Amino acid sequence: MAAPLEHPPATETARAWNGPGFAEFVAIVALMMAVTAMSIDNLLPAFPVIEAHFGLSDPNRAQLLVYVYMIGFGLAQVVYGPVSDTYGRRPVFLASLALYAAGCALAMAAPSFEWLLAARVIQGLGAAGGRVLSTAIVRDRFAGREMASVMSLIMMVFLIVPMVAPAVGGLMLSFGSWTYVFVSMLVLAAVLAVWFTARMPETLHPEYRRPLSLSATGQAVMLTLRTRVAIGYATALGLMTGCIMGYVGSAQQLFDTGLYRLGPLFPLAFGLVAGAMGTATLVNARLVRTLGMRTLSHAGTAAFVAVGLVQVGLGLAYAGKPPLPVFLAVLSLNQFLISFAMPNFNALALQPLGSIAGTASSFLGFYTTMLGASCGYVIGAAFDGSTLPIGIGYAALGGLALLVVAWTEHGKLFRGGVSG
Repeated sequence: MAAPLEHPPATETARAWNGPGFAEFVAIVALMMAVTAMSIDNLLPAFPVIEAHFGLSDPNRAQLLVYVYMIGFGLAQVVYGPVSDTYGRRPVFLASLALYAAGCALAMAAPSFEWLLAARVIQGLGAAGGRVLSTAIVRDRFAGREMASVMSLIMMVFLIVPMVAPAVGGLMLSFGSWTYVFVSMLVLAAVLAVWFTARMPETLHPEYRRPLSLSATGQAVMLTLRTRVAIGYATALGLMTGCIMGYVGSAQQLFDTGLYRLGPLFPLAFGLVAGAMGTATLVNARLVRTLGMRTLSHAGTAAFVAVGLVQVGLGLAYAGKPPLPVFLAVLSLNQFLISFAMPNFNALALQPLGSIAGTASSFLGFYTTMLGASCGYVIGAAFDGSTLPIGIGYAALGGLALLVVAWTEHGKLFRGGVSG
């Protein structure tokens, strides 16, 4: 019989813990999530080389290396949560790392662009384990504002990766081949596998183990779908994720070889924008304990929409090419603001689902990733050599996210409860 679906007790965070200390715990879980960012961002400098190697005539086609990865990443999340709710977080995560490594090896041997796309799907299938299980592991240990604070710290560490990943990719390219970029991904996976195996114990509470069956999974998914807070904030998170994916897919063309033609300075511009997100997550981690998840995320989303409209205005005023310092400043401000929304939306969505954290994280991760990848692809495919698609995408998706949040909260924005 399936385990009960009642909410976890408030005292669950006081359970005995025999794992790593707080700082090391955050570092390991952040690295689990960082596999995804590294697998996307350090490949961006290699786009022109890959285009030339495979004879791609349309530069927008290289963006598929981001979006097919995200498709595999999204689809696999449906599996990892239910399986980890049965067999535990540790064995499932290590199996996902092995699949990710296989995808890296296949990419290095790709004889065609289609083969490379298939290898990227396999990479995404493996990397999804880190996304689902990192969130589930945090939810196994923490709840409420404490969970939101921990997630913000993890996101801060996680966001350091985009600051350095393009530079790592460029460094690997200097060795003579785009295939060396995948070597850096393999090294990251190996380090994580050793560290996780040595230091992270099983976090799934025995009373929350669930049978691996369609009926048990279906019961958990239906509870998730019926929970207004969960599905509402997950939808808002997916829309905001679409903004990030649209920017990442277009970044190489925006900064490197397309609009601003920064060349070797591309990693610097990309890192500056990512640094704004990292700074915001640190601020969020400090403020969320006192102001609450709802107040910060609602205010951040509303301000994000306003700045998105400023981006559109600048694009129109400067015929699609605002001065680089101005564009970077406004884009960084929006990335700063989005970091007050995304970690809190994620925590709010999972907050009432502690007894099914693995399956809930899995399903919601699938949903938000597929929604985000779809929206991001629309923005990226619309790239026309100007900044307007980014600005319009940010304003439109941010506005939709704010409307969804208003529906979720029955029109009562900026009002936090005891746990939010």
